[in-house]
Amino acid sequence: MVLSIKTRRDAVGLSTGELLIDGVWRPAADGRTWTHQHPATGEQVGDFAVATAADVDAAVRAARRAFDEGSWSRSRAKQRITVLRRTADLIRSHTDELRTLQALDNGVPLTFGDEYAMSIECVADVFDHHAGWVDKLAGETLPGYQGGDHLVMTLREPVGVVAAVVPWNGPLLLAAQKIAPALAAGCTVVLKPSEFATFAALRLARLLEEAGLPAGVLNVVTGPGDPTGEALITHPLLDKITFTGSRAVGKRVLAAAAEGMKRVSLELGGKSPSIVFPDAEVYAAATLTMGTVTLGLSGQACVAHSRALVHRDVYDEFLAIAEGMTTLVTYGDPFDPEVTASPLINERQLERVLGYIERGQAEGARLVCGGGRPDGELAAGNFVEPVVFADVSNDATIAREEIFGPVLAVVPFTDEDEAIRLANDTSYGLAATVYTADVKRAIRMARAVRAGTVGINGYQLEPHVAFGGFGQSGLGREGGRTAIEAYTEVKTVLIPTGDEMM
Repeated sequence: MVLSIKTRRDAVGLSTGELLIDGVWRPAADGRTWTHQHPATGEQVGDFAVATAADVDAAVRAARRAFDEGSWSRSRAKQRITVLRRTADLIRSHTDELRTLQALDNGVPLTFGDEYAMSIECVADVFDHHAGWVDKLAGETLPGYQGGDHLVMTLREPVGVVAAVVPWNGPLLLAAQKIAPALAAGCTVVLKPSEFATFAALRLARLLEEAGLPAGVLNVVTGPGDPTGEALITHPLLDKITFTGSRAVGKRVLAAAAEGMKRVSLELGGKSPSIVFPDAEVYAAATLTMGTVTLGLSGQACVAHSRALVHRDVYDEFLAIAEGMTTLVTYGDPFDPEVTASPLINERQLERVLGYIERGQAEGARLVCGGGRPDGELAAGNFVEPVVFADVSNDATIAREEIFGPVLAVVPFTDEDEAIRLANDTSYGLAATVYTADVKRAIRMARAVRAGTVGINGYQLEPHVAFGGFGQSGLGREGGRTAIEAYTEVKTVLIPTGDEMM
């Protein structure tokens, strides 16, 4: 079977070489474009505008005008609710198209769209969920602390102009998690999708326009970190930056935000552990853990449980099941219903993952299986066979650094105290899953493990729960009340009601 990614792209017919600035789709100021090569085949599937610093400035200023002079930030709750719910409905009615665009973006197989957290339905639910918060962003009335005749109350107001920078591995969901709460709060947005995943984000912007979003409230600038991203995060007229991506870039965003004391939300990945006790259902623990590392995005996900801490009593059983799981992974055309896993996003990431595999062996870990490259027609894609490492020290590089590839490091432990120590011996703290039949142990572990989300015998992300991390996994949360409140400022209002001043 010959892969034909470009044929799929041509069938879509989507214009890609334009920016959205103040309600107008137009090319970059200097006409420069970026050519996207599909990671499964190396085919050139799209040319996207590279926004210059002048383009970014125009986009931010449009958002600033829309916030300061437009109606969105002062709109009635009903208007915002209507637009967000229309957007959700439009997303659902374009499910097949949006799934196709994501597959063109990053090679994620269409079969992975059946997983709720990566589905188009979940993207729509994010907009629906935040629409429900619009008329519930309430302040408080507080009693006077010292007595007297006065009223004390608080108001929640939109933070202002938001720069939303999203990565390539979940282009629609991650864009929705930033755009929906920002719009619900009354903010205006400048979105920068990854240069490696732009198709779906552009289509989402057009659907928001169709839903009735006023011009300038959402602007889209495309291009790489240099020049586009750097010009955006350093722009002085921003009020907030929200970023999902690597820890290194997150630190750059934080430094840029410090200059103007901009509000910041960061989700910077993790080295999330699966913790498997001897009373667990080992088959379920191994298959669910391997699923996060090998299927769908091939471990290119912030919540991939790429560090398995396994009790010595079930260690060999876990390894055998994990190794067997790697034989079920299939690569190829993401539109093929038999394909279960994506390629790595580009050649640079492929070389990075291969380097970690070499380093794991050099540091003494036992390579159980994987690490090779497929031949034949798949040789042109950025594929690497899933890897399981055994006898890994928790101090090893492959146990400490986020690899972002189909590599599982399995670390043995002896008792609960050691499991807690190993789980928390990391600079990250995004997520963890504990596998045990003991309810009391599950609760103890959930309290002891320092991570933003702890699953018990499974893991599922949903729009209404807070998601984010401890430590260097980031700042702030996405999802639920916590997320939308991060796009607001609290204002205290003091009103004397008697003859005396406070």
